[in-house]
Amino acid sequence: MNAKSEQPEQTTHFGAAEVALEDKQGLVNAVFDGVASRYDLMNDLMSGGLHRLWKDAMVARLGPPKTGGRPFKVLDMAGGTGDIAERIVNASHGFAQVVISDINQDMLDVGAERAKNWRYPGQGEFVQANAEELPFGDASFNAYTIAFGIRNVPRIENALKEAHRALKRGGRFLCLEFSEPDIPGLDEIYRLFSDKVIPPMGRIVTGEAQPYQYLVESIRQFPQPEEFSAMISEAGFSRVSHTPLSGNIAALHSAWKI
Repeated sequence: MNAKSEQPEQTTHFGAAEVALEDKQGLVNAVFDGVASRYDLMNDLMSGGLHRLWKDAMVARLGPPKTGGRPFKVLDMAGGTGDIAERIVNASHGFAQVVISDINQDMLDVGAERAKNWRYPGQGEFVQANAEELPFGDASFNAYTIAFGIRNVPRIENALKEAHRALKRGGRFLCLEFSEPDIPGLDEIYRLFSDKVIPPMGRIVTGEAQPYQYLVESIRQFPQPEEFSAMISEAGFSRVSHTPLSGNIAALHSAWKI
């Protein structure tokens, strides 16, 4: 027979469901479209408020300079509400310049409105973009940060390669992401909390349970820190490491473009 065999459809996970890879981004967008103004509250519920300390730890690890001969430019990907960017700008005493990028315009609109009240409002720029196809030139940034966003990207390996491309040589990559607790006892407590408390709490507080159910499942589908570190290395990064936070409920991944 001369007929060409059809290529198998690529699939990925959307929460607990398996979906076509090309459909995931639209489904993720739908999750966040209606809860953009409550995104920080979502993270509070997911982490018991610990996400704020973890984000402080990520910015402290970045250590943005407070002075210098050249601008210190940061790309904060999936950072729509601007909370990471604001921390970076404040830590640099207004020296750092941060591009806050997100695929979801609703998130960016919330962040841009909040940025009007920043201590240094002129140091943030909001740009809609897909992490898999960044609209920025090669070697544009000194640092790339992403917090609780990489697991929502359909093709994570593409996003990592784009991060590497957009960074200058000597640039820093920092990724904060939920993980799975590795302390006996804590893992079972966290699983019960995730299954039985987070979605109902989300419904009570925000009127929406589905986004919280998706986030719980997306955490479980995300690669464990060792596997994700290998993916970062494969994208071209060097000196790859990860630091468990709060019993590995989250992990801070660090790498450099050498």
